[in-house]
Formats: sequence, structure tokens, C-alpha cells
Amino acid sequence: MAEQGEQAADDAMMSRIGQVVMLAHAGDREEARDRFLGLWAEIGEDGDPLHRCTLAHYMADTQDDPSDELAWDLRALSAADGLTEERLAVHEQSLALRALYPSLHLNLAADYVKLDRPAAARTHLQRAWAVVDALGDSGSSDYAAGVRAALTRLEKRVTGLPGDAGEAVEESDGGRPGGEPLGPPRSSS
Repeated sequence: MAEQGEQAADDAMMSRIGQVVMLAHAGDREEARDRFLGLWAEIGEDGDPLHRCTLAHYMADTQDDPSDELAWDLRALSAADGLTEERLAVHEQSLALRALYPSLHLNLAADYVKLDRPAAARTHLQRAWAVVDALGDSGSSDYAAGVRAALTRLEKRVTGLPGDAGEAVEESDGGRPGGEPLGPPRSSS
């Protein structure tokens, strides 16, 4: 019985996140940001990792400032690190946990390119390529093919950027992916 209640609560929050995603895709990024922030407040910093990962992943796409986009993508990766296969299985559209990481690292690499941090971008591209097989065969999924194509495009772009001679990325990040503090989200003004 408790499991059914958890499933219903999970479905309700995921549905609400999905509704805001549709709003963002329709072009109302500001309203989507506001609604995502409201949902984030409900979920909480220590809330369900699936909800935090999903919301942060899509919230990043609504940001105008690349630093804010990076912060949300880092939150998504941090939340994914707290997910378990069992938790994902509770959600009706379950997928393998490891299949999240290529896209999460791709997003972080793109963020770092926007912030003119090619060494950090390369690090996340390498991490994405290291786990891309979790997506399965490119021919079996448009999503898998799309992630691989985006990785290839971004890799070509990053290859031409300065610092290509193996510029080191500092990993003194206190355990945070990408070395950035997560901190509380900034409210939109």
C-alpha cells in the first residue's frame, strides 16, 4: 500500500515537472523558470533524487545566464549520483541509471564551452564518451543517436579551442562534479 502511495506521489510530481517542460518548450522560459523554482522549493534540496535530477536537468535549459545553466546542470548530476536503479524502477518510464550520465556530461561540457572553459568541457566530454555505451546501440534509439551526434559535434568544436594541448582541469572541488559550488538556486527577478 505504501508503495502505491509512493508511485502516485512520484507520478504527480513527474507530471507537474512534465507540464512545466512543455511550457518551456512552447517558448515561455521565464514562466517555466518561475514554476520550476516553485517545484524545486516543494521537492527541497534533500528531496527525491529522481525529481531533483529531472527538474534540474530541464531548469538548466531555461536559463539565460550560462553560469546559472551550469549550476542547474551540476545539480542534475549531483542528484543523479544519489539515484538508485530501484528508485528509477518505481517510475513508470524507468530507464537504466547509467543511461543518464552521457547526456548529463554532454550538457556540462556544453556549459563549459559557453563559459570559455575548454579544459573542463573536454573533461566532461571524456566522461560522456566513457559511459556512452550505456545508451545502447545508436540504431535502436533516436535519443541514443542524438546524444552521440551531439557529443561528436561538441567534440569537434572543442578541439579547435585554446588549451587543446592538454590543459589540466583542477579537481580540488571538494567532491563536486565540475568543481562548482551548487548552493541554493537564484530566484528569478
